[in-house]
Amino acid sequence: MTNCIVTGGAGYVGSHCCKELAKAGYTPVTVDNLFRGHRELVKWGPLCECDVLDTERLAAIFEEYKPEAVFHFAGLTYVGESVEHPEDYYRVNTAGTLSLLSAMMRGGCDKIIFSSTAATYGNPLYTPIDEKHPQSPINPYGASKLFIERMMEDFSAAHGIKFAALRYFNASGADPECETGELHDPETHLIPLIIFAALGRRADIKIFGRNYDTPDGTAVRDYVHVTDLASAHLKALEKLKSDGKNLKLNLGTGSGYSVLEVIKSVERVSGKKVPAHDAPRRAGDPPVLVADSTAAQQTLGWQLKHSSIDEIVETAIRWHEKN
Repeated sequence: MTNCIVTGGAGYVGSHCCKELAKAGYTPVTVDNLFRGHRELVKWGPLCECDVLDTERLAAIFEEYKPEAVFHFAGLTYVGESVEHPEDYYRVNTAGTLSLLSAMMRGGCDKIIFSSTAATYGNPLYTPIDEKHPQSPINPYGASKLFIERMMEDFSAAHGIKFAALRYFNASGADPECETGELHDPETHLIPLIIFAALGRRADIKIFGRNYDTPDGTAVRDYVHVTDLASAHLKALEKLKSDGKNLKLNLGTGSGYSVLEVIKSVERVSGKKVPAHDAPRRAGDPPVLVADSTAAQQTLGWQLKHSSIDEIVETAIRWHEKN
């Protein structure tokens, strides 16, 4: 079987990608330092405990497994934390990717599929956001990811490494078979927080702002099921293999749901009331963030199979009830 390195494969999106890789006949080799990853989510291939900043250890892993490609999910992902500790984000995300690219060169691996983010765009000038939208991140998290995209461009030009930068909007939901799911500590994502309130694991949910210029006054976001995200990564690999052209693509559904609509979905699916109270707007929260992912659908032949809001919520509830 063909090996692929999956950095951060013990995490949320990375573990779902490992499952999809295994289903497609690849062996996913997880590289994770388990700082925020979970050993129990590594089920579809070997685990190499390694920090991406350890270039020598990475080089040894490349020598042992001789991967066809790298799926790069390892990194820090909390916007607020990035503002308070930017040094961690530039060290782990940006310098860590430099270390990874160096190890790829030494190991003769020339393809990388990178977990980028809509945060590279910053505040939207228009919506839905397409790939032509200016990239002007407003926090160190988004900036650290944009630097990685630029590094990959330079490594591609100089050393022939081909890349796909996949810019997620809101990853959500869980594996429909409940083999993996979302385990964050601390949890900051809206859907699991609403579910925790419905299940009585937290007192309530805060609604940050009810006076946005949206139909119900609450912020609107584009939620894409994590299994659909994982499938896009495999399609990106196949595209890199078939025509070798670098890719920069948005991954979203093209439609958004407000905070109140997500609360109603959780109530509808769970049959439980969600206690909520109003709170002031958070600085830097745009009213609407929705993807135009036409390019991903056309370029990759990517189709959304699980991303209705009720299916997202239903798979997430089943995962959180189990865990």
